[in-house]
Amino acid sequence: MSVKSHIFKCRVCGRYTMQEAHCGAPAASAHPPKYSPQDRYAKYRRLAGRG
Repeated sequence: MSVKSHIFKCRVCGRYTMQEAHCGAPAASAHPPKYSPQDRYAKYRRLAGRG
């Protein structure tokens, strides 16, 4: 298992953590999704602010 899968970012305070929950809220992965030129929904995700 790589270290990359263990780093999260708290959605509440923005701090990086190695725990899946921080500040009483779930933390999100700190890494962006893989790039794919065939991704039809990338434009909409960027407009929504999710990556």
